[in-house]
Amino acid sequence: MDRTAPPTSTIVQISLDLTSLDEALETARIAVDAGVDWLEAGTPLLLAHGAKAVEALHARFPDHPIVADAKIMDGGYHEAELMAKAGASFVVVMGRAHEATIRRVVDAGRDFGIQVMGDNMLAADRVENARWLASLGVDVVIHHIGYDERGMVKGLNPMQELDAVVAAVDVPVQAVGGLTIAQAIACPAHGAALVVLGAPLVIAADDFKPAGSDLGSILREICTEIRKTPMPARARP
Repeated sequence: MDRTAPPTSTIVQISLDLTSLDEALETARIAVDAGVDWLEAGTPLLLAHGAKAVEALHARFPDHPIVADAKIMDGGYHEAELMAKAGASFVVVMGRAHEATIRRVVDAGRDFGIQVMGDNMLAADRVENARWLASLGVDVVIHHIGYDERGMVKGLNPMQELDAVVAAVDVPVQAVGGLTIAQAIACPAHGAALVVLGAPLVIAADDFKPAGSDLGSILREICTEIRKTPMPARARP
């Protein structure tokens, strides 16, 4: 697989926000069997196991792109290089990072064949931040409402500004942060063709554990419904 190739259709990604590598690998197996396309080494998994988590996922699932949610804030080139050499296809840099850091992550992406996701979490103006990230050369914009922010600001969710973010950039967009099943399924209709499944859908909302006892069936149904959702023509990756 060409790790730099852009997606050509709706993509479903699972966020493995787990601290046990064994649980992450088993959850990834279930997800792949259910039809998930991309596997995310979530921040908790990277904090617990570092680049070895990316290496393990890439070794077990070599045909599935691995997203390293490193949330890079500094040392951009070297951190992106580390994730690329571990087998990641994508690495995440934060939109609150300095411009120099974002540019260096983009440089590393070009040098090591890895795509860059720019995350607008905690930006004062998420739409403008997404536009800025795209202007700096990121390949994907993550429109993200953080866990703690959602806990303090009740009712906040990424769907509220999703249309504006999609309209502001010319790169694929993900919506991340506490989506309901209905919201996840609706993402392609809003132009966000890269759909992320995480807490509380597949990871317990308040713990780094898999959610539910029939995860495979839940994921299979969600994947099927997402792929039925029509995308606006300009949103097709």
